[in-house]
Amino acid sequence: MRLHEATLHVVSVLPDFGMPLVGSYFRKDYEKDALLAYATALRDWVGTHVPDDVNVRPHVLHGSIYDEILRAADKLDADLIVIGSHRPELKDYLLGPNAARVVRHGRQSVYVVRD
Repeated sequence: MRLHEATLHVVSVLPDFGMPLVGSYFRKDYEKDALLAYATALRDWVGTHVPDDVNVRPHVLHGSIYDEILRAADKLDADLIVIGSHRPELKDYLLGPNAARVVRHGRQSVYVVRD
């Protein structure tokens, strides 16, 4: 990245409730407050784990994890998506469901890192 003056975009997605009915059980500002807390946590993580001389931009998105990752990769004109995947279960067929969807549907190359 330093050689090519690239930017590292660290994208994290806060999942939405999935259904309006679920959201009705939370106070009105819950998602807004959760996004602010999530953004603070991501900035702290980036500050701790990414060297100071790397051009990095954290992004907190909200919605469907794989949809938001794919949309961000296209919008940011990313060359590569690096995504984590949990330890697989039989139902996941070796990749987590979000990682698998990003691999299948992404226009960019995808590198999957297992935990």
